Amino acid sequence: MRFFILDDDMNVIQILKRIIEDKELGVIVGQETDGLKGMEKIKAIRPDIVLIDLLMPGMDGLNIVKKLKEEYDDIEFIMISQVSSKDMVEKAYQYGVEYFIYKPINAVEVETIIRKVMERIHINRTISSMQGILSGKRPAKTSEAKQSYENRLNSILTELGIIGEKGSQDIIAIVKYVMENKINLNEITIKDLLSKFTDNPKSMEQRMRRAINMALTNIANLGIEDYMNYTFTEYSNTLFNFEQVRSEMEYIRGNMKRGGSTNIKKFLIGLIYHIENINN
Repeated sequence: MRFFILDDDMNVIQILKRIIEDKELGVIVGQETDGLKGMEKIKAIRPDIVLIDLLMPGMDGLNIVKKLKEEYDDIEFIMISQVSSKDMVEKAYQYGVEYFIYKPINAVEVETIIRKVMERIHINRTISSMQGILSGKRPAKTSEAKQSYENRLNSILTELGIIGEKGSQDIIAIVKYVMENKINLNEITIKDLLSKFTDNPKSMEQRMRRAINMALTNIANLGIEDYMNYTFTEYSNTLFNFEQVRSEMEYIRGNMKRGGSTNIKKFLIGLIYHIENINN
């Protein structure tokens, strides 16, 4: 998780940073003591979670949350306050704040609240991903959209750490062909699909499988390091069978003799889902 801390007290900022780092909750991507400056930094950085003081110079915390939520509804806010009043809590809820940390800072409370917010983010992302898959939305293709999906495809493979693999170029070619020709992957075998590109589909399949297996290993390592890692939560259940991701994680930990397996067709379908829903 990526955190931004906005508080006019540097001591509070340092305490919160220490808790987040010591408990390995995520990384601090920014901090600020001035409300207006902090708001601009948050717009530029787009963190996952903002810990924000209620009383700030320049602009108070509630108004900052209100303005940011209007533009960035996916950012979660945790309000830091010295006081607890019914009016303040009601207004905070109206503006999109559901979690509070009260001063003086208590490390156990901070960790508990942050983990609740992290779990909420994970659940929301999972639900959003599943809704997208079930909705089957397909945006219209234009030359601009085509460029956009090609960039998105390269971006995903880069995130997975396989853009430099030989098999990734085969994957790119296949995905472009499937999308441009509106092919239903459920109605064609991988062998028949690859045969349209080469006289040796088995060799092409092996290259693709090696790249996809590497992506699985990379995803599993991300999950081990941080279960709430964006790349892990975004792709672990859409490009792979999550049980296989879990098996790979246990294999890396030394708890299983074999790692997870991959499915080329599921990987391709998942890639196309993410590309076609780039603007959704």
